[in-house]
Amino acid sequence: MDSPSNRTLHLLTLLQTGGEWSVDMLADRLEVSPRTVRRDAQRLRELGYDVQSRPGPGAGYRLRPGTKIPPLLLSADEVATIITSLLVLETWTPDDPSASVARSKLEQTLPPALRRRAAATAISTQILHEPPAPVDWALVGVLSDAVAQGARVAFDYTDQRGAQSTRVIEPHRHVLRKRQWYVVGFDIDRDDWRLFRLDRMRSTSLLPGVHSHRDFPFASIEEWLASDFGRTTTIKS
Repeated sequence: MDSPSNRTLHLLTLLQTGGEWSVDMLADRLEVSPRTVRRDAQRLRELGYDVQSRPGPGAGYRLRPGTKIPPLLLSADEVATIITSLLVLETWTPDDPSASVARSKLEQTLPPALRRRAAATAISTQILHEPPAPVDWALVGVLSDAVAQGARVAFDYTDQRGAQSTRVIEPHRHVLRKRQWYVVGFDIDRDDWRLFRLDRMRSTSLLPGVHSHRDFPFASIEEWLASDFGRTTTIKS
C-alpha cells in the first residue's frame, strides 16, 4: 500500500466494517507500522471523518456509529482542481446545467473540511467568458463509448462547403481546437484519418461489433495537425 491516498482509503474501508480495530491489527492488515496507522487515522479526522480512538495499551480505532461515509476520498488540492474545472464548464456552457449539477452533487458528498475548501474555491474563482462552441454531451458520450469499446460510429455529416454525406469512422479522440470541438477518426470508406466538427454531425449511432485496434500513425494529434493532416493539402471532410 505504497500510496498514502490508497492506504488511507483502505483504512477507511476497514473501519467502515464496524467495531473497534486495534492499532496492531490495522498495521498488520495495511502492512505498515503502528505509527503510520496513527498518522493515517489523523488524516481521516482532518478530512472530516469521525474516527474515535481508545488510548493506552491495546489502543484502537473505530468510526462513530452512524457515520455517513462519502464515496470519494480526495485531497484538498484535488477538490480545488475539480471545482475549478467544473466552474470553467459552467461559465462556458451556461445553457447546459450538467456542470453545475455535478458540482452540487460533489459538494454534498464531501466531508466538512473538504466542503469548505470547495466553497472557498467557488467564491474566489472568476472564469472569463471565452467559451468554445457549445458541445452535445450526449454525442461526446457516444464517441467516448466507441473509443473505449473499439467500436465504430455512423453519422450524417455536413462539411464546410455544405455537402452532405453519411460517414462511418473509428473514432480516436475528440479535441477542442480553435474553440470548436472535433473528433479525429479513421474514415472507413475513404481509408484515411479525418477530422470532423461535432456540431456538423447528425444522427450519430454506435455500430455493433468490435474491431481490431487501429494505431494512430502519428506521435500525437498535435503532430498530425502540424503536418497538415498527414501532409495532405486540404481537409477532405
